[in-house]
Amino acid sequence: MRRRGHQVGILDADVTGPSIPKAFGIHGQATGSEAGLYPMVSKTGIQVMSTNLLLPNETDPVIWRGPVISGVVQQFWTDVLWNCDYLFVDMPPGTGDVSLSVFQSIPLDGIVIVASPQELVSMVVEKAVKMAEMMEVPIVGLVENMSYVTCPDCGKQIHLFGQGKTAEAAERHHLPVLAEMPIDPALAALTDAGDIESFQGSWLEAGGEIMPNAAPCPSTARRLPRFVRPMQIHRRKPLLFVGKNSCKIRQDSR
Repeated sequence: MRRRGHQVGILDADVTGPSIPKAFGIHGQATGSEAGLYPMVSKTGIQVMSTNLLLPNETDPVIWRGPVISGVVQQFWTDVLWNCDYLFVDMPPGTGDVSLSVFQSIPLDGIVIVASPQELVSMVVEKAVKMAEMMEVPIVGLVENMSYVTCPDCGKQIHLFGQGKTAEAAERHHLPVLAEMPIDPALAALTDAGDIESFQGSWLEAGGEIMPNAAPCPSTARRLPRFVRPMQIHRRKPLLFVGKNSCKIRQDSR
């Protein structure tokens, strides 16, 4: 969405295992004012807020219980001075306290479910779909992660975890499959180097096409971001939520 010219933010709701700042090469501590916390900005202008940007050392563990973690996530939503059209929220594994808190405290436009191709994951996808339905959150579609690996010699696609499971789950719930993302060593290397924004891949273009249109920026107030929150069901299987233009308007003193 940033490459399409939109202002984009990422709220790292994986409080105890934050990885977004490292992937984007962002280090140091966030600052703030009486108005709120300022998100840190990546080299291409993506706004980021994470617990790793508040800790004295990046490797310090966060040893908090569920209610405290949920409170931090809500504060990242209410107290950070976001100035974006779309806000992506990277969620931790499971459908626990954090996920429920976000469903209840952030108005959402929809959810993108991301899963890997194993048969076991289809059950987890079912849980995610049912949770979204119970909370009356629309589902935009599914993305299959680690779908295949491409042979560097012949170009053949090798499906390490099987094929078609995500598509079957999507069909059962009448949902589109937005993308099938391969295992790509180049993407992994750039992520480890904190340079993920340099990666050139087109797998998610279809998903970008159906994202809700961003509202125009009011001239006298902060932008009203649409929210995208990822909730990982288990490792590398996030749910991505897109939120409505209902952000509380606050004056930014910057």
